[in-house]
Amino acid sequence: MTPEPARAPKARSRRNVVLSFATSVVALAIVFAGSTFARRRVPTRCADGFAALGSRCCGVGQRLEQDRCVGTPSRCGAHLEVQAEGCVAPVAKTSIAGGTLHFSAVDWEAEGRAAVSDAMVAPFAIDTYEVTWKRWDDCVASGKCLPLEAHGDPGLPVTHVTAFEAARYCTFAGGFLPSSDQLLFAAAGVDGRRFPWGPNGAVCRRAAWGLSKGPCGEGVSTPDVAGSHPDGRAPEGAEDLAGNVAEWTRPRPDGLAEVRGGSFRDAEASALKTWSVRLVAADSRHDDIGFRCAYPP
Repeated sequence: MTPEPARAPKARSRRNVVLSFATSVVALAIVFAGSTFARRRVPTRCADGFAALGSRCCGVGQRLEQDRCVGTPSRCGAHLEVQAEGCVAPVAKTSIAGGTLHFSAVDWEAEGRAAVSDAMVAPFAIDTYEVTWKRWDDCVASGKCLPLEAHGDPGLPVTHVTAFEAARYCTFAGGFLPSSDQLLFAAAGVDGRRFPWGPNGAVCRRAAWGLSKGPCGEGVSTPDVAGSHPDGRAPEGAEDLAGNVAEWTRPRPDGLAEVRGGSFRDAEASALKTWSVRLVAADSRHDDIGFRCAYPP
């Protein structure tokens, strides 16, 4: 009988192809997993024009000393001014068209904390950025404001200020401290947004929050530069309406004032939601409460 020809080489060839394909798939999976892990470990936290130093977003070219961005930056974020002592937001206003806001927080977190309400708001303008120490110093130089014991770098938002002092500054600036409805309207818009920028995405690059005890940083004791998180801008144009410093609204007759927006100290994203509000004594001072002014349209 004539023996059949051997088939081992062909079988080995098929086996080698399968093994080669499997090896390629595993290699691609490792590369993908590695790149995904790297992205998770190094999130985009600071906007263009800023560099992540520790838990801070400093101007490009600055250095970090004792939790402060120091030195003259070579570059700052879009629309911010490069000055000798850092990045400083310009004086700018955003127009708010006004209208009727039917506000009904639909988040489960809002149950028992946010009431259904209708707010009729006339057109007005509002500061695009939180009031900075540079602007406060201009008021002090004019004799219309008193120096505050606590003082930060020129580009940081004013803190340790009472609601009454904030209101006096706004009068100096040609405006007034916004009502709670006005600040809510600026953040939520006529469609009742969950966050100033939209319905989702409470991530570290959109707002300065969770910087004291996580999740966006550790050990931070002062806010970031005003205007350093443009990804959190409201569609109308105002920035930092969530995070950085919580903001005073007009004092009530009972000596209290509503504070909105959450701050760099808040570790829960719920504090950034537009329905979030806390009631504070209007004559008290806090390292995470600042303000912005409203103006006639």
